[in-house]
Amino acid sequence: MKNTIKTILLSVIVFGMNACTEEKILDLTPINSISEAEAFSTPSLIAASMNGVYNAAAIGAYNSGSPNGGRGYVWGAAFVEQGDCRGEDVINTAAFYQYTYEGSYDATTPNNVYYWIDGYRLINRCNLMIEGVNGALAKGIINQSVANDYIGQAKFLRAITHFELLTYFARPYNFTAGASHPGIPYREVGVNTAAEIASETPKPRNTVAECYTKVLADLTDAENMITTKNTAKASKNAAIAFKTRVYLHKRDWAKVIEEGTKLNGAYSLTANPGDPFILANNLTNSESIFSIQHSSSANPNTNAALASILKGRTLVTISPIIWKDPNWLADDKRREEGKLVFTVSGRKYTNKYTDVTNFTDAAPVIRYAEVLLNMAEAYARLSTPNTTESLNLLNKVRNRSLANPSTQAYTASSFATSANLVKAILAERRIEFVFEGRRWSDIHRLQGDDIAPIDGIPAKITNGTPDGSLFVLDGKPYSGPKGVAAIPGSDYRFLWPIPQVELSIFPELGQNPGWNK
Repeated sequence: MKNTIKTILLSVIVFGMNACTEEKILDLTPINSISEAEAFSTPSLIAASMNGVYNAAAIGAYNSGSPNGGRGYVWGAAFVEQGDCRGEDVINTAAFYQYTYEGSYDATTPNNVYYWIDGYRLINRCNLMIEGVNGALAKGIINQSVANDYIGQAKFLRAITHFELLTYFARPYNFTAGASHPGIPYREVGVNTAAEIASETPKPRNTVAECYTKVLADLTDAENMITTKNTAKASKNAAIAFKTRVYLHKRDWAKVIEEGTKLNGAYSLTANPGDPFILANNLTNSESIFSIQHSSSANPNTNAALASILKGRTLVTISPIIWKDPNWLADDKRREEGKLVFTVSGRKYTNKYTDVTNFTDAAPVIRYAEVLLNMAEAYARLSTPNTTESLNLLNKVRNRSLANPSTQAYTASSFATSANLVKAILAERRIEFVFEGRRWSDIHRLQGDDIAPIDGIPAKITNGTPDGSLFVLDGKPYSGPKGVAAIPGSDYRFLWPIPQVELSIFPELGQNPGWNK
């Protein structure tokens, strides 16, 4: 039993004592074959250990048993692929994401099982990093400033991973008064001893409200502690940007605006909508805030890398549901062939990820366009809406993609009510972030919304290769058959089930309702 628990909680902890010198150990990228005690024994090894945490975020282990053998769960690729395939704006052309796409998963399906397992593997690695750095600080190996930077980065990754898991395994914040419904266990202790295993695994699920409080506390600590300024690393600004996402889900509109305003002047939208995805520029442009870096030797491989799945193997296409949405103007630059899209047999695919040889495209976790649209929505949803500022921010994002902003930009007369403005912002999000994994997040938070409610998971076009004629623009929304029925919000399949492997170890955790049939 203990070995099984260790497999789940500790599979990313370094094993063995094979390397004899610091130089040999540092030849391993990422570091994954030394003891925990060694890992925090010198400044260089501590830096390598932090790189190991990012490796766990970028690649994970999946079912390979190797710390570098995963499929990009959670932040390297899976958040994009699973987040889009749960929504209606893409079509799974093969059977690769069929369980996710159709909602036919169960408590043993790899798609959802490894979101949980690799998510908590990363969280545990973050916790071990925090504890190891504190130990190194106490021994005088590093100073307080360096320690704070590492701890802040680990808290950032711990926070965003818990938050991501919440959107799949728990109901949205507004599901109950005070968000008192079950969330997920919020792990804050690194587990690497029998005593820690015994004390940590029985801890119950936190409520959603408790999880949000802890996520925001970790992100605020990250904001105050991190000094690193690097798009491929957690940063002060990344923590601020992510708080706008969390507060948007919490429906605290004033806090979305407060946090987003902190980034005024720190970032700017690129001139063209495709610029943040240019391979040579995807970590150094003015818009990307936090992205996961990949290299030819460290990536989620053929079975998961973004360019492999979405371009090289064309396993997921843009859906005519969004492609034909009249909100997406026919001459919008985000439709330009060979830039953000490419065409095969009339079907439209994303061209945001292009390195089909070495799989080095960065995974865009959050960029400034999202912060601006988060703020735009918040301004329009205030009890006294500020539609002027909301419209300004919406146009900032939308206008750069318009063929003729002087005639096509929204104006104050475009929307009769603030509610209509909110709906336009939500439509813009679907267009701007297609194939960035944001659709499920919006579907989740808009359950029971007072302006643009979504009931459950929307209907989709049948899994397979749709005929190219379905993509012909005629100024009308898609009205053809869907094939994959909507899943009502009351249906148990709206949530992913807690993995059976987890419940076999700790049944007291409790399965999500309806999955015990």
